[in-house]
Amino acid sequence: MNKIKTALRRLRFKLKHDFLTVENLILVFAIALCLVWTFQSIGAMSRNWALSEKLAEEKRNLELIRLEVETKELENEYYRTEEYQELLARKYSEKMLSGENMVVMPTNSEEAKKKHSQVYSIEMPKEERSNFEKWMAFLFPSF
Repeated sequence: MNKIKTALRRLRFKLKHDFLTVENLILVFAIALCLVWTFQSIGAMSRNWALSEKLAEEKRNLELIRLEVETKELENEYYRTEEYQELLARKYSEKMLSGENMVVMPTNSEEAKKKHSQVYSIEMPKEERSNFEKWMAFLFPSF
């Protein structure tokens, strides 16, 4: 029992005089403070980055909306012109100006509709090369 008490006293003495000194406590506190400051700085930087990305996205959306509004304003100006109103009146009332001839075209037959509905596709020959050869060709075009 004496040996245990002596060992405990020695341990307490070493802790008190070797490890728990003022210098060591200040050092541990300084390290902890640096770690907390570092993590807070990283968190602030990541928040700032996320906010700057959000701001850039909002600016892009704003510019897109401005362009759409400008386009609609130009369309409205075009719809107010006499040229458009004349074209629209001709379309719906099927009238023409003096000196113009109106040509009525027959509707397309089924054969004419099918003639240009075919889709042509060109098949490219597949190259049978290994992945390594493809990478070499990509990195070194002369390979």
